[in-house]
Amino acid sequence: MPDRALVLHGPNLNLLGTREPAVYGRLSLADVDRTIRAHARGRRIAVECRQSNVEGQLIDWLHAAHRERFFGVVFNPGAFTHYSIALRDAVASIDLPVVEVHLSNVHAREPFRRRSVIAAVARGQISGFGAVSYVLGLDALLSLRHPRGASNGRAPLASRTPTGRASRR
Repeated sequence: MPDRALVLHGPNLNLLGTREPAVYGRLSLADVDRTIRAHARGRRIAVECRQSNVEGQLIDWLHAAHRERFFGVVFNPGAFTHYSIALRDAVASIDLPVVEVHLSNVHAREPFRRRSVIAAVARGQISGFGAVSYVLGLDALLSLRHPRGASNGRAPLASRTPTGRASRR
């Protein structure tokens, strides 16, 4: 079985292509998912893309990700980014790396969109590159799985805790 990554799309992303195209572009969610899958095939991994407008469903998928044998999660929490402590806690509770992604540059938008409660518990955040944000997020996950120069199979020093243990995120 090839390595597998989980891609989660949060609320309103099912409306891509029609919702505020000046901000989010004209690609549909199906187009974005095709872009992600094509990139994953080129990297010799499998991806599963899921979308929900329901916070609890996203939490359930995060909780199950390890059990379903995913090696990491690319996550666009949508509007939940700015206030969902429940999603933040779900990301913090899993033993897999999570890369937060956004289609638009959230830091160049309204002030309320500049704050992410997820970012502090994710391995990193990528925003502003449209659908390519997901591709970059997938590559970031792969770089964590197979870091350059890590011949001993251990996490690079930058991702270790002060005790020398590999970071959970």
